[in-house]
Amino acid sequence: MSNIGIVTTWFERGAAYVSRQIMEQLTHDGLNVFIYARGGESYAKGDPVWDKDYVTWSVIKNSPMPTDIDKKHFFRWIDSNSINTIIFNEQQYWQPVVWAKEKNVKTIAYIDYYKENNIDIFQLYDQLWCNTKRHFSVFYQHLDCRYIPWGTNTDIYKVDNRVIGEKIRFFHSAGMNPYRKGCDIFIEAVFKLSKITNNFECIIHSQVDVQQLFPHLSEKIRALTKDGLLTIINKTVQAPGLYHMGDVYVYPSRLEGIGLTIVEALSCSLPVITTDEPPMNEFVDSTHSRTIKILKRYSRADGYYWPMAIASSEDLTQSLLYFINNFQDIEIFQSRAREFALKNLDWSKNAKKLRACILECKFRELAPSLARKAFILDNNTLPFFNKFLPLYRVAFSIAKKFKYQLMLK
Repeated sequence: MSNIGIVTTWFERGAAYVSRQIMEQLTHDGLNVFIYARGGESYAKGDPVWDKDYVTWSVIKNSPMPTDIDKKHFFRWIDSNSINTIIFNEQQYWQPVVWAKEKNVKTIAYIDYYKENNIDIFQLYDQLWCNTKRHFSVFYQHLDCRYIPWGTNTDIYKVDNRVIGEKIRFFHSAGMNPYRKGCDIFIEAVFKLSKITNNFECIIHSQVDVQQLFPHLSEKIRALTKDGLLTIINKTVQAPGLYHMGDVYVYPSRLEGIGLTIVEALSCSLPVITTDEPPMNEFVDSTHSRTIKILKRYSRADGYYWPMAIASSEDLTQSLLYFINNFQDIEIFQSRAREFALKNLDWSKNAKKLRACILECKFRELAPSLARKAFILDNNTLPFFNKFLPLYRVAFSIAKKFKYQLMLK
């Protein structure tokens, strides 16, 4: 019996939903799966939805090194669960991959985050999983790279008996990162739309304070809210989320690894308006959805491999207007969206090959040159982190606590 470990964030966040979908499929296929929950924006220990008997919580909650892991604690997790294969989800700190290889554990990367200067080091992994064509186009020459089209649980993400109101309702999920998801572009487009017509409603669901994040839009937000055209819901909601509140899903995202909510929205019978850029446009069809023209592209400050794509708020306004003008056909668009999801985006179908991928994965000895490059890349992220990591962690914890106390004042 294969014992599989997944190293991941583990709370109400997109990356954790990805890991949970992978876990559920592998468990369904008869494999034992254990979660190593490392730190992130939040820590769900004690939360009954996430804190299960198969979850081990990292002893490091906060660290200046993204995806930091304690080596001794990590090894105890591997040994106590007899783990022979580890799937790393969005792992940015390279040493845990090296440590796993040193213990003769097979390693698989769920591809999402990568930079131009670290593409080659993904050869550390024994296997790569790419859930979009865009990712696969970068890594297809790896010794064992698999394209596994993304999908969702179409039984959970569905809306039965949706009531169509007198006005069309545009829904946008801003999640933990409204800027990256183009929430400000949506607000700008909606404000322009309000000068043309008021025959619509907009709902924004965010896990952070949108108005605080976009102070330059405060007057427009207040005006739209006062006129009853905009509602902002600021809270964390479990699956299947709030898709039932909308008629059309709007997602002018600047950058995505996958674009989970696009898939979820389509499964919930919502036609989608999204940025005409991979991977967002990989998941939509012109028979039910629309894409937004790109205004410009530019590199992200952290050096992520793909550039940010800025959707045109003017073009978005026109797409919103298109659905307003064709509101009489909204149920047809919604039916097509659901049919498209059932045919192409059913995770239980797309993920059937995961078990075979794991069983076919071959362990490769750790190459000293790759281990050295991993060490250098970590030091480039934080100088001498691997040498002075206890000092780094303590200093970061003190700094974060001090910042919190200042905020309280």
